[in-house]
Amino acid sequence: MTRRRTALAGAAALLLSLTATACGGEDPTTAAGGGGQELKGRKVTVAGVWTGVEQKNFKKVMDAFAEKTGAEMTFVSTGDNVSTVVGSKIQGGNAPDVVMVPQVGVLQQFAEKGWLQPLSKEADKLAREHFAPVWKEYGTVDGVFYGLYFKASHKSTVWYSPEAFEQAGVTPPEDYAGMLEAGRVLSDSGTAAFSVAGEAGWPLTDWFENIYLSQAGPEMYDKLAAHEIPWTDPSVVKALTTLGELFGDEELVEGGGAGALRTDFPESVEKVFGSEPKAGMVYEGDFVAGLISGQFGKKVGEDAEFFPFPAVDGGKPPVVGGGDAAVVLKDGENADAGMEFVEYLATPEAAEVWAAAGGFLSPNESLSLDAYQDETTRETARSLVEAGDGMRFDMSDQAPAAFGGTQGAGEWKILQDFLRDPSDPEATAKALEAAAAKAWKKS
Repeated sequence: MTRRRTALAGAAALLLSLTATACGGEDPTTAAGGGGQELKGRKVTVAGVWTGVEQKNFKKVMDAFAEKTGAEMTFVSTGDNVSTVVGSKIQGGNAPDVVMVPQVGVLQQFAEKGWLQPLSKEADKLAREHFAPVWKEYGTVDGVFYGLYFKASHKSTVWYSPEAFEQAGVTPPEDYAGMLEAGRVLSDSGTAAFSVAGEAGWPLTDWFENIYLSQAGPEMYDKLAAHEIPWTDPSVVKALTTLGELFGDEELVEGGGAGALRTDFPESVEKVFGSEPKAGMVYEGDFVAGLISGQFGKKVGEDAEFFPFPAVDGGKPPVVGGGDAAVVLKDGENADAGMEFVEYLATPEAAEVWAAAGGFLSPNESLSLDAYQDETTRETARSLVEAGDGMRFDMSDQAPAAFGGTQGAGEWKILQDFLRDPSDPEATAKALEAAAAKAWKKS
């Protein structure tokens, strides 16, 4: 990047660089993504929800950072209850330096409790350079940038069996009504249309969010996500009515509502791509691909394909996403070194490490799509990145956990009840508003 006007000028620049490094100045190779050893011997602890393959692959990213900087990297798994675990570690005096936070609501909670350091100017610069503004907005609380989104999920993908579609003579639909029609043709051919994971509750919130985003539009979505409009708003009732047309049709839902309520997420994928398929489609995020290939031994792109969640009632096709944001805790023993790790996570180089390992999507616009292992992943990544500021973060992840993230309570439980009996969308909307109002009051 130096301007070589003459050989003498180049030599002088090299001499100055070497002198600065020798005197303790910053070697340009030690910046985010560089190749220095300025953190040699420093210990950085990173906490996150990941286990199994995800944890193994994230450790590859940590190892790449360690190789560049000399830092000693340790990962601590929090389990699903990130807030409680991190809070107890802070109280116990052994706070991690960096936490990978999986929900916007939890990130906001951490910021409001005063646990977080604002991210550095370098992290801010890299976020502006490599990410659509919407991702930075979701990492910002009260005007302060706290969270850098490293890993993303694309929750607007409908996965289907090409074999089932071929046998029924149907093709991927162009809109929501076409998807239901294709489902009825599948049902007539002897294969149920959709396998729905109703046991957990969270997949049902994703169904609602995609319909609502397409039908009501992003501005209304943002208002509902922030509880600036009540859940009794006519737009909510309309979306529930649309969803109820699917949930209440036993030709479309494998096993009907009762059967869906006994189906957990992995089983919902198995019912389409397992050894004894019972349905032709399963809606959920890009992470379905990992189960298809890793647990059921099918080849994504051949035995399993996806189409984007289709537009509803003439709206735009929705792109609902999720993700894990890196935050730096004030109480971390090596928080300054943790900040350098977050800066590294903002680079396309860091994203490339996990992309090569598989099971990963990055919101980083500078990451080459060639970094992904297969064409299906490249397609989902392209869709996510091209959505830009049109992407909306999972609504339930933005809500207080009591409403949007608790098993057997709040939105999860109310939508399970709606799956069991979708005959009264207005009553369901009232129940959702009562639960939301209570949760927001406490938050």
